[in-house]
Amino acid sequence: MPSRFRLLVLGTSTCLLALLLAGAHLGRGASTGEDAYRQMAVFAEVLSRIKSDYVEEPDLKSVTLGAVNGLLESIDPFASYLNSDQYKQYLRDKDTLKGDLGMVLAKRFGYVAVVSTLPGSPAAQAGISSGDLIESIKGIATRDMPLAYAELLLKGQPGTAIALSLLHLPDPEPQKVELTRAVVPVPPVTVQMLPDHIGYIRPEVLLAGKAAEVGSAVKSLEKQGAVGLILDLRQCASGLPEEGVAVANLFIDKGLLASVSGQRWPKQEFRADAAKTVSRLPLVVATNGGTADGAEVAATALLENKRAEVVGGRTFGEAAIRRAVTLEDGGALILSVAKYYSPQGKSIQDNGVIPSVPYVESEPGDDSEEPARIPLAPKPPVKPEEDGLIKKAVEVLTKGPDASSQRTAAGADAPGPGPQPRAMPGDLQPGPLGVPRK
Repeated sequence: MPSRFRLLVLGTSTCLLALLLAGAHLGRGASTGEDAYRQMAVFAEVLSRIKSDYVEEPDLKSVTLGAVNGLLESIDPFASYLNSDQYKQYLRDKDTLKGDLGMVLAKRFGYVAVVSTLPGSPAAQAGISSGDLIESIKGIATRDMPLAYAELLLKGQPGTAIALSLLHLPDPEPQKVELTRAVVPVPPVTVQMLPDHIGYIRPEVLLAGKAAEVGSAVKSLEKQGAVGLILDLRQCASGLPEEGVAVANLFIDKGLLASVSGQRWPKQEFRADAAKTVSRLPLVVATNGGTADGAEVAATALLENKRAEVVGGRTFGEAAIRRAVTLEDGGALILSVAKYYSPQGKSIQDNGVIPSVPYVESEPGDDSEEPARIPLAPKPPVKPEEDGLIKKAVEVLTKGPDASSQRTAAGADAPGPGPQPRAMPGDLQPGPLGVPRK
């Protein structure tokens, strides 16, 4: 596609977004129907002018598809528009193809982006990591590709191979890789007692049943004499918001944990049940840009209830209920019909979770002035006791969060791939956590 036409598609996407949002806003007033339709009439005229006056006859189907995908990405990086053929394939194959690569995906810059990878999965073994962009799948560019369709292309029978082209940041050149699909097992919760009797818990996912597994781990650590806990939610992007609520309830015995609502979804509040609380030990939560969905629900509930400090990077921003909304042409929109909100009423999808103690995790090549050629390779596992961020979490537990005010450049603000932070919430002043000092 010529570069001018790419700009045309992008401009059309922006135009459609602005018009629809304006129409939605005006639609709340007295002249709902007239104003909304007037805005859409402008978009129809833009399309007409493109068809009649553009330097060459455009493919209006591609223009419209680009506009729709641009609109969806602007409001929901996990939304998709599937045409009738794609939707039929989606319904046929989404639950039958068992082979996968083990990635949680979203849309960024029009491309398919990696939010996180599951440990031991084909993607993790190849060295694919959070923030990587998938440029093409089986030779098909992911630019303006529906996210649900991209996920479908990645699936297949276990043992079959699939070719990808990736932008593995900070390397500016795409890298081609061939991966073999596999049945990706659900990883267990990691549990470990660190020095000074600090309990360490890391759930890689928060699928159904994982909150109970975390609860069992907490009880076990307390029996071993733990005086404080670290809940590591980094790269935990696969899961369920309600499971995040259940994890928060393990440590909070009263108050609001989260709520969910939408235009056609009645508001529902999730409050702590004291009978489900298993621990009152001091707690620190670790997050980064790969923290999403249920893990974000847990992190923000613990933070805003002043039950825990959150150390690390800003989370991705993803906690919603999605449904397929069928269209007259047989296609479908897969989009958020309700969003989860923090106890203070902030949309998790729109804001993410901003740590109370920001900390940047260093990566290979961070000290170089020029982008380095970094080949795809699996990252060697790091023991929790040797992990810089976990060391910071231990420091917050043992010395209090005020110790972090003297942090070095490694402790600067660490926004994740979600929306950029505007300001630290003034009403979330950390207090002493109560772990005995050395």
